[in-house]
This record gives sequence, C-alpha cells and structure tokens, in this order.
Amino acid sequence: QVQLVESGGGLVQRGGSLRLSCLVPGSIFSISNIGWYRQRSGEQRELVALTATGGDTKYADSVKGRFTISRDNAKNTVYLEMNSLKPEDTAVYYCNVLIQGLSVLSYWGQGTQVTVSS
Repeated sequence: QVQLVESGGGLVQRGGSLRLSCLVPGSIFSISNIGWYRQRSGEQRELVALTATGGDTKYADSVKGRFTISRDNAKNTVYLEMNSLKPEDTAVYYCNVLIQGLSVLSYWGQGTQVTVSS
C-alpha cells in the first residue's frame, strides 16, 4: 500500500499564502507524475497543478500566476505554493501520484483542508 503524507493546510485570510507538502515514498518518487487536486463542497474533484516526471508542469487556469508546484527530489516531496489566495480556493486539497507503465497506477493522499476567509 502506497501512503502519501500531506500537510500544510489551514485557515488563511484573503490574499494570504499557504504551502502544501506531499511526501511520496522514495521507491516511486522519480517515476511518478504528481498532482494536486481540490474538491470544493458539493463539487467534483478538479486538477489544480501537476508536475510530470520529465519536469513539465500544468496548472488550472484559475490558479495560474498564483500557485506554483515544485518537486524536491532529495526529500521525495512535492510542494504547492499558494499565493494571493481567494475564498474560492477553499477546498480539500489532495495529492495524487500517477505511474504510467505497462499498467496505470494511481494513489491518493488523505486530503488537507484549505480555508480562505474573506
């Protein structure tokens, strides 16, 4: 069983910043596409940002210019730096690992709550 350990959520005021962390097992870190997703209350889960094994990154339009995803290979950790936070960023944020080989393997973290007050 692959366990992803998320941290860094919390309550912040509009315009504030938070950094989320996702610790990934070292045995799979380098071969994983790693993304942050979020799920607002009553809505479907959506992709926020993704970092691929080759270093490419992808962002949802709603967070471009405000959020930054990065990988620390030495710590087997992916970060999501969130700046200029808005109340609409309030959601549970999930880390996802996707391994694409002969089969596709996908693992999810437990989620961390981010609340932005107005």
